[in-house]
Amino acid sequence: MMIREQIESKLRATFEPAFLEVVDESYRHNVPAGSESHFKVVLVSDRFAGERFLNRHRMIYSTLTSELATTVHALALHTYTLKEWEGLQDTLFASPPCRGAGTIA
Repeated sequence: MMIREQIESKLRATFEPAFLEVVDESYRHNVPAGSESHFKVVLVSDRFAGERFLNRHRMIYSTLTSELATTVHALALHTYTLKEWEGLQDTLFASPPCRGAGTIA
């Protein structure tokens, strides 16, 4: 199993995410070809409710202890509750207001 798949499997089991994306970004770094060492994780889970971002990251680090001790060099973590994620989606995908909105001649 690839490291990315191991990370996904552990995060799914621990956090039961509404959304999970694990992206291998190793190719963007000065590492040997085929390295699986740098990852971006977007994780949406209500297990983060009431937790500050630092503690959310600690929760993930403790879940991925063996990967962080061996092959994984860096994790870019983006952690959200479902409510935070829904609010973020509204701003990401909202259409910009029309220039002439509300000014009908």
